[in-house]
Amino acid sequence: MTAKPALIDSFGRRIEYLRVSVTDRCNYRCFYCMPRAGVQFENAASLLDNNELARLIRLFSDLGVRRVRLTGGEPLVRRHLVALAGMISELPGIEDLSLSTNGHLLERYAASLKQAGVQRVNISLDSLDPALFARITHGGDLHAVQRGIDAALAVGMQPVKLNMVVMQGINDHEIESMLDFAVAQGADLRYIETMPVGPQADESRDHHYPAALILERLRRHAGADLIPVGGSIGCGPARYYQVGASPVKLGVISAVSRHFCDDCNRVRLTAQGDLVLCLGRHDRVSLRETMRCGCTDEMLKTMIHAAVMKKPERHDFQNAASGSVVLIPMSALGG
Repeated sequence: MTAKPALIDSFGRRIEYLRVSVTDRCNYRCFYCMPRAGVQFENAASLLDNNELARLIRLFSDLGVRRVRLTGGEPLVRRHLVALAGMISELPGIEDLSLSTNGHLLERYAASLKQAGVQRVNISLDSLDPALFARITHGGDLHAVQRGIDAALAVGMQPVKLNMVVMQGINDHEIESMLDFAVAQGADLRYIETMPVGPQADESRDHHYPAALILERLRRHAGADLIPVGGSIGCGPARYYQVGASPVKLGVISAVSRHFCDDCNRVRLTAQGDLVLCLGRHDRVSLRETMRCGCTDEMLKTMIHAAVMKKPERHDFQNAASGSVVLIPMSALGG
């Protein structure tokens, strides 16, 4: 059978990056990601098992995907995640395997994940104040996350990136201190605007803090030591800056105030087998039932190609009146 062409959408964007949500569950309850109550979790039978996930990722690899990120919910609450990481890292064509985590369980799993092929990790860190961190995460343990950061650095994950969702009136006073912490740790840092996704979209919008103001404050804080980095780093949407002579880089993700849709190279696969074409749109295609009905690899590849051709040109976070706001929690989409 002749191989299918690479995944290129109707706007000429080549899809090379797949974010895989391995669970919709999380041991934290950050308001911008998961509502504190009323969440309906999927039952175990509806979730793809390791073999099913590995099969779909192999098909994406056949179609040109080179980078895979494991997300959640919180991926480390999924049983046998290390085994899944090993299965993915052995797939031909996968050049980069990474993980996004809240870091709470990372101390326990960092070494085995690295051995299984996870090369780098992004760790959510929205505050350096233990009390505020617990309030944002609804009971999270800052000290456990700090131990997870230390463990990731110790086993040689490279880079270790810290993700701070900046929320006006909540943690925006820590913008500068978070940079100082990252430099001291030797970890890269990304500041992320809140995105109006999920049932809590209005609350996220109320706490939006624009990337331009973040950069303005960082320039004042770092002065001439904040140097723009040309080209792209990794496969994400951040604009990066070098922090002085240190190896540390900081990035700013401006999903709302300055969209990055023109260069979007990613799609998302949920733990239930839905192919999500845009984080800010409802567009999705279910692959699970077709796969479980015994279809061939070629049939699934045809479905994937047809779905990618429906990928929208851009999200519409700003236009809440359009009805485009996604009501599914961020925790079920993989971020």
